Amino acid sequence: EPSLLDEYCRDCDFVFNLAGVNRPKNDEEFMEGNFGFASILLDTLKRYNNICPIMLSSSIQATMMGRYAGSEYGKSKLAGEKLFLDYADETGAKVLIYRFPNLFGKWCRPNYNSAVATFCHNIANDLPVQVNDRSTELELLYIDDLVDEMIDALSGHEHHCEFDGMDAVGDENGRYCHVPTTHKATLGEIVDLLHSFRDQPSTLIIPEIPNNSLAKKLYSTYLSYLPKEKTIFPLKMNIDERGSFTELLKTDKCGQFSVNISKPGITKGQHWHHSKWEFFIVVSGHGLIQERKIGTDEIIEFEVSGKKIEAVHMLPGYTHNIINLSDTEDLVTVMWANESFDPNHPDTFFEEV
Repeated sequence: EPSLLDEYCRDCDFVFNLAGVNRPKNDEEFMEGNFGFASILLDTLKRYNNICPIMLSSSIQATMMGRYAGSEYGKSKLAGEKLFLDYADETGAKVLIYRFPNLFGKWCRPNYNSAVATFCHNIANDLPVQVNDRSTELELLYIDDLVDEMIDALSGHEHHCEFDGMDAVGDENGRYCHVPTTHKATLGEIVDLLHSFRDQPSTLIIPEIPNNSLAKKLYSTYLSYLPKEKTIFPLKMNIDERGSFTELLKTDKCGQFSVNISKPGITKGQHWHHSKWEFFIVVSGHGLIQERKIGTDEIIEFEVSGKKIEAVHMLPGYTHNIINLSDTEDLVTVMWANESFDPNHPDTFFEEV
């Protein structure tokens, strides 16, 4: 709406130019959409003598290097950049040019312009994925990191850079701007990670997701494509006359979580471990935990209740049990072990407390 553009260009304190054409019917539309609109925008700002800061959403394809050499999209983005740089020279306005790499994040449209979105959608919905070359490397920018940088830019704390080929190198006096946090990964690595996320309901394994890692951001992205029926999945309950035991979650390096339900009056455990250790956390009911150091009569006891939730260490070398003291209520205990159970090396030895 031209009149609305006029109004905003007259009154605004900052401009985010995120508009662009990336999937036109013919190549001419690249220049028309990516260069043409930028011209109109800048001309309108000039008409109102508004020299507020303006941010341009460009693309790494504007480097015209590597697989982007000859890109019509890149040419249109590069032309837009030049237009903005000339505008800055002419008016003195602050211009922030961002050459974004591949963006990803929740709700991005699959089968459009993001391989990550397509992979997430297809794998979450049990559809095949096509990877022509697993070794192809992408530079990935997570949407939350992009938004953080846009807020920094709005407050005058943008991050400047220059380009060494296709790599942004931080430089306080750089002509360009960048988001400092991006991730590089091959198509093969991305697809393998997504398959591990898909398999989690059957393996129970939560892959490592360190803070600020690609895996953490990719997992959040993948979950946004889950169909409703996959949002819930069953867990294998091992049920007998004493109650039940259910493995909940496993990790590669930090053990596993389980939940144990004991019927009234039931004693469970009566075993010890050499190196394995656990936390017992009663979340409902009333129980007694006993631990005895192997080879001694030394017993330590802890009365526990869901009314006062506490974590109790099961010490290596101490045989231990847990007794439901209630005549009517189940005893519900969340358990963490420092390693996932390995039937070939159970490190579990029966002995009554």
